Amino acid sequence: MAGLNDDVSVDIEEISNGGKEHHVKTCHGLVSVVVYGDQEKPALITYPDVALNYLSCFQGLFLCPEAVSLLLHNFCIYHISPPGHEFGAAPVCSTDPSPSVEDLADQILEVLNFFRLESVMCMGITAGAYILSLFAIKHKDRVLGLILISPLCKAPSWSEWFYYKVVSNLLYYYGMSGLLKDRFLQRYFSKEARGSSEVPERDVVHECRRLLGERHGVSLRRFLEAINRRHDITDGLRSLKCRTLIFVGDQSPFHSETLHMVAALDRKNSALVEVQACGSMVTEEQPHAMLIPMEFFFMGFGLYRPGRVSDSPTSPLSPSCISPELLSPESLGLKLKPIKTRVPTKC
Repeated sequence: MAGLNDDVSVDIEEISNGGKEHHVKTCHGLVSVVVYGDQEKPALITYPDVALNYLSCFQGLFLCPEAVSLLLHNFCIYHISPPGHEFGAAPVCSTDPSPSVEDLADQILEVLNFFRLESVMCMGITAGAYILSLFAIKHKDRVLGLILISPLCKAPSWSEWFYYKVVSNLLYYYGMSGLLKDRFLQRYFSKEARGSSEVPERDVVHECRRLLGERHGVSLRRFLEAINRRHDITDGLRSLKCRTLIFVGDQSPFHSETLHMVAALDRKNSALVEVQACGSMVTEEQPHAMLIPMEFFFMGFGLYRPGRVSDSPTSPLSPSCISPELLSPESLGLKLKPIKTRVPTKC
């Protein structure tokens, strides 16, 4: 892997506002890819959940100085947006054929070929985790490792299918109403983060609510309908050999499906980190809970984080915040264990 000994200078303002956007022409339409970092370094690609893009899904994680030093020291980041979900996206024509999950996975291959990328690290949330997992199943030689947050792997249950069919119809007739914003926020965040009549919702939820209002209904419906037609990939997961690190909040609506996915993966190559008092979007709600597990995961690839901050009993990077199993020598290489790590709300 290139660039492992290069120093990285982290400019938080640049991370927040910078990045170069590319529009990649694929067989299934244009795809927006925002690139951060040195393209000579190994690639890490991200894919968001339904109705979101890279800022609303990954900004919390990428604005943690410790995470930035870990990620940008080792990778060039390629944020892929589902068609029509990028900032300033033009409305998608309603008569265009809707993509399937297979089409969306195939777009990723075209993106990799456009940037001349060989094997990549992948990070996805829920629907995005499904698309990246499907891509890894179809193109095993192009994926070094998977970091999945509250992932999907089964076909939707009848109740889930019906629920999101109603949501899709409401989007068609009324657009992104306040009611639908609340429904999507329940998908992403814990009850504590969403607040109540007595407690205001957290800033991260408020910002996500605002960003949801910027989505075009047609683009959102097309991605939502593709995910609602997804098929079960459990059998394909059993054939994966790449290392996989999975995070899930204990209040995620997809908690049980995540456990099903962990059971299907090769236990020698996968690990589970469960985060307390957190919904699906661990990257936004409790990004610090991801830091030490990711650091040890990357050590298995010979990667490291420079300028490590000093650990303290209250530091989110303190080893006391995670299970000793993840710190064992076996967790540093191929023998990652499936574990259940509970990270306190405030380390």
